[in-house]
Amino acid sequence: MKYLYFILTIALSFFSVFIKGGEGKAEAASITTQGPSQVAVGEQFNLRYVVKTTDVRGFRLGDVPDAFEVLMGPITSTQQSFSIVQGKTTQTESVTYTYVLMANKNGTFVIPAAHARVNGKPATSQAIRINVSGKTQSAQQGGGQRRGSRVDRAGAQISGNDLFIRVTANKKRVYEQEPVLLTYKVYTQVELTQLEGKMPDLNGFHTQEVPLPQQKSFHVETVNGRTYNCVTWSQYVMFPQMSGKLEIPSITFKGIVVQQNPNVDPFEAFFNGGSGYIEVKKELKAPAVNIQVLPLPAKPAGYSGGVGHFTVSASLDKQTVKAGDPVNVRFVVNGTGNMKLLKQPELNLPKDFDKYDAKITDKTKLTANGVTGSMIYDILVVPRNMGEYVIPSISFIYFDTQSNSYKTLTTEPLPLTVEKGNAGGATVDYSQRVDNDIHDIKKNGAPIEKTDDSFFGSGAYLLLNGLVFAIFLSLVIIFRKRASALSDVTAVRGRKANKVAVKRLKKAARLMAQGNGGEFYDEVLRALWGYVGDKLAIPVERLSRENITEQFQLHSVAEEVIESFVEAIDECEYACFAPGDTSGNMQKTYAKATDAITKIEEDIK
Repeated sequence: MKYLYFILTIALSFFSVFIKGGEGKAEAASITTQGPSQVAVGEQFNLRYVVKTTDVRGFRLGDVPDAFEVLMGPITSTQQSFSIVQGKTTQTESVTYTYVLMANKNGTFVIPAAHARVNGKPATSQAIRINVSGKTQSAQQGGGQRRGSRVDRAGAQISGNDLFIRVTANKKRVYEQEPVLLTYKVYTQVELTQLEGKMPDLNGFHTQEVPLPQQKSFHVETVNGRTYNCVTWSQYVMFPQMSGKLEIPSITFKGIVVQQNPNVDPFEAFFNGGSGYIEVKKELKAPAVNIQVLPLPAKPAGYSGGVGHFTVSASLDKQTVKAGDPVNVRFVVNGTGNMKLLKQPELNLPKDFDKYDAKITDKTKLTANGVTGSMIYDILVVPRNMGEYVIPSISFIYFDTQSNSYKTLTTEPLPLTVEKGNAGGATVDYSQRVDNDIHDIKKNGAPIEKTDDSFFGSGAYLLLNGLVFAIFLSLVIIFRKRASALSDVTAVRGRKANKVAVKRLKKAARLMAQGNGGEFYDEVLRALWGYVGDKLAIPVERLSRENITEQFQLHSVAEEVIESFVEAIDECEYACFAPGDTSGNMQKTYAKATDAITKIEEDIK
């Protein structure tokens, strides 16, 4: 009995302290306003009113100006916490009323005070002044404004008509290397707060994601008579690398939808973040898409490798130069297509000119239409003799995706005046007699040689002639053998394939050391394709992963070596459309390419 009395005494003491703590907190109750001071037209924002007690009755929001639209609210959440420190109990409790608003026009507006009865007494919040200026990106693009999403009660079924994803391709019948824009669009009538989904690695495509804003801006669309909040969630540019019917598979997105739970217990609400709402996981399946990829027609001679729509131009940095001074011939390709895979232009110069390797400047970027911009080729030439010259026109042959045919673009010929140079040797002057010219007949007496003393017909003369003949015969034999060897161009290219590839890989190593990822991958790609073209005697424009694999197998190259070689090509081509690779990946690609070429050299003698 004494034990029971002791327990009751402790319980009553605790209860009295608990009530006193709550009463002390109630006396300090007030309404606090939380909201932004500045927003943009079309921007959604939260307006919160926090009351530090749960004894709230008749909460009313002030008259909201017409400049704002109330999309949702009030959303009521309750928070409670208890603590006991050295026998003293403290209770903290509050109620938060949240409204979601959207600004519709510029200006400075005041949202009046909110009213409620707190602990049985009238209470008023402070008014809030909000400045509206500028526009969000979606408002600038003329998109419809988002309407309030439906918040269902907990346990409500989320059907395929409430939330779904549509997948669209801007083209479903394309040629190899022609870009396809794939768009994933979300339609929702429920409160979607999170969505995640990733494009898998695809066979037959190079895939590049189009950068979109992290902050998604919804707009309103009507589908089959129903109004949805809609947003473009992700976009990808796909570059088909082979012909045939290619499938972009279905993608499963994982989303979270908010639902209301009006029967949440206060303690449960506290441990669930102090909210009367719960998060429901929902999986969405984006349907698969089929793309029909057509092979390119038979490629004409001089084909640049371009697929898309382009324009070209050519210019000189100087119209008049002196002999021996350099001139820059600039050839520019503008347009949209597979610009990073274009071949260098072929410039045929007069015989009096020296030509140097082109400097390539890449001014392209990835957009929803594909890779667009300019590729600039600066070719340095040096005239050696004075005169009037014409730099011939440059031809550019590409496959036009608008007319589905090959087109040839030709630049205008460029006139160039070359004046006499400052350095001797640029021109030849015959006005001054030089020592090796034929002199005038000598009129004074000259010594007469005896016939017997003539070198002609002597033994030394015959010996010298025999020696010259022997040297001549030896040179004829040597040159004939060399000419016979050089006549087999295919064999020569095959023997020099490794040397040319090593030279290009050394240049790639320098670019890697400089941190120039874009040019590094371009140079490694040229080394790999050029090597296999020379080694197997196949023109570069006819090369493909399939036929090089088949040819290497015929030459008994190990399967792992073939696979390593093809992977190096894939990594380079992928990096061409996905710049920003790290130095670690460049080192791996370089090592893989070098190792593959070395092992192929060992297998194919």
